[in-house]
Amino acid sequence: MTKFSDLNLNPKVLKAVVDAGYETPTPIQAGAIPPALDGRDVLGIAQTGTGKTASFTLPMITLLARGRARARMPRSLVLCPTRELAAQVAENFDTYAKNVKLTKALLIGGVSFKEQDLLIDKGVDVLIATPGRLLDHFERGKLILSDVKVMVVDEADRMLDMGFIPDIERIFGLTPFTRQTLFFSATMAPEIERITNTFLSNPERIEVARQATASETIEQGVVMFKGSRKDREASEKRRLLRMLIDAEGEKCTNAIIFCNRKSDVDIVAKSLKKYGYDAEPIHGDLDQSQRTRTLDGFRSGDIRLLVASDVAARGLDIPAVSHVFNFDVPSHAEDYVHRIGRTGRAGREGKAVMICVPRDERNFDDIERLLQKEIPRLENPLQTAKSDTGETEEQTEKPKRTRRSRSRKDDATPEAKPAPEAGLSSETVETAPTSPPKGPVEARQRSRQGRRSGQERGDAAVVGMGDHMPGFIALSFDERRTG
Repeated sequence: MTKFSDLNLNPKVLKAVVDAGYETPTPIQAGAIPPALDGRDVLGIAQTGTGKTASFTLPMITLLARGRARARMPRSLVLCPTRELAAQVAENFDTYAKNVKLTKALLIGGVSFKEQDLLIDKGVDVLIATPGRLLDHFERGKLILSDVKVMVVDEADRMLDMGFIPDIERIFGLTPFTRQTLFFSATMAPEIERITNTFLSNPERIEVARQATASETIEQGVVMFKGSRKDREASEKRRLLRMLIDAEGEKCTNAIIFCNRKSDVDIVAKSLKKYGYDAEPIHGDLDQSQRTRTLDGFRSGDIRLLVASDVAARGLDIPAVSHVFNFDVPSHAEDYVHRIGRTGRAGREGKAVMICVPRDERNFDDIERLLQKEIPRLENPLQTAKSDTGETEEQTEKPKRTRRSRSRKDDATPEAKPAPEAGLSSETVETAPTSPPKGPVEARQRSRQGRRSGQERGDAAVVGMGDHMPGFIALSFDERRTG
């Protein structure tokens, strides 16, 4: 079996690896490190959680151990799709380069440009960045990429999903043609294949698993769910999630709950907290400092449940996640593999449970087609649970406004007087006040009906203008002229 000591790494890098507790490389590491150290381009294809970060970090540190960076001219570049993944790569760099005098800079959104400019001006050996922020610095004239010797593209398929491919192509054009490129992805979509054919030179291709396969250490299951009523589906689905979490008991030490929409992330996290669960949200609209605090709290165990959008689905190295709950079926089948890859990492066992509503069944079929196997169906605990009575937060419905139907009596004109009741004389009935109209619409209808019949409010029929005729109208034509 291959060991890290067999990979011809720099002794100082090897010592840092041993200090971190690693002795045996993963298949992607064993396959990618030797050609990377030889200066060849590398195309690595492996499912998430297989150690791709160390596959490029370790040879990159070894190659850069000699030399010195110049101001604004980094010697290597690592591109990541999200801030969290970039920050994680920076942490790995600090771990493995602790015995080597190399400098780094992290260029991500949510951090002051001024602080990042100061680091770049001093000169950095390793520049770790998201595509957008990197181009911002370049356009401001603060960055020169003509001295990049090693360029790494991490999670390339995620870059494709997030629309970064035009930026990636532009960045490739800003770096020297003689650079070494290390390109890593979990899947190989046609667009990714086109980029590798264009920008990689005779790469060493390392594919350690069939594209988009889930780890065998992950137990998978799905609950087919249909709400009792359309207006209750959302609240019942949140209740089902709580029941699934409770059913795992102490085995669920921590979990990531994935939602498709950012708004649902906030709603689910708020609902869980209301019912006493230790849960926090994380998605792209949150401030970077808040996202960092939430991730740190989840890693340290202070937060048990992390409710996330797909921003947390890829590349985050949180080794001991016991469960993944897919509150929504992902729109893209590949995202399912990346989501559940947050559990069952580094040979550990994990469990992934998904909730599927009828409108998501087509996407669910795509997932099973990609996995080439059927996901076991789990029993719906709501079917055997008590009725929804008692759900104080979501199940209590607002009282509905009902429209009172008008009876024939309401529509009748005052001519249709009610018959005298026992103990009342006919005069009493005639003078008794009628019930007021139910509303302005009915009042206008009664008024029109009364005028048409010549009777209004019980008065006798009015002929002509009655006593209200102006006096000048009664005068003859001659009287009006002389008057």
